[in-house]
Amino acid sequence: MAEENTNPEPSRRNFLNWFLNTSGGAFLLAVFYPVSRYLIPPEAAESSTGSVTLALKPDDVKANTGQIFKFANRPAILVRTAGGELRAFSAVCTHLSCTVQYRGDIGHIWCACHNGHFDLNGQNIAGPPPRPLDAFVVNVRSNQIVVSRSA
Repeated sequence: MAEENTNPEPSRRNFLNWFLNTSGGAFLLAVFYPVSRYLIPPEAAESSTGSVTLALKPDDVKANTGQIFKFANRPAILVRTAGGELRAFSAVCTHLSCTVQYRGDIGHIWCACHNGHFDLNGQNIAGPPPRPLDAFVVNVRSNQIVVSRSA
């Protein structure tokens, strides 16, 4: 008959095995937790701002020009067409989220990252953007420009 080791006193080997396993688990946790937080970022709450009053006066925006402004926590662009109409869109390109700009020389909104083009209705007309820019409603009240989300 084989004698079983019923020694309740832990051996050095058992202690070293426990210590190495615990250290290995702590190491894996220390490596994979930050990696998982990077790959799956926490959800950021969208600002509930429905409208913004710009510091610009309507006369400050000249015909055939554009102006970037902040709408909630994202950039937006205000454009005065050659005909004098004010229009506003999200300034985040729908391709890779670059900031777009208005180019008066070509008469439309342009994304410099991958040469995406949008007309003055926000529709994508050339390049890789898969969908139009989000449009906003522009109202001129007395001497102020108020931009709000479309209904």
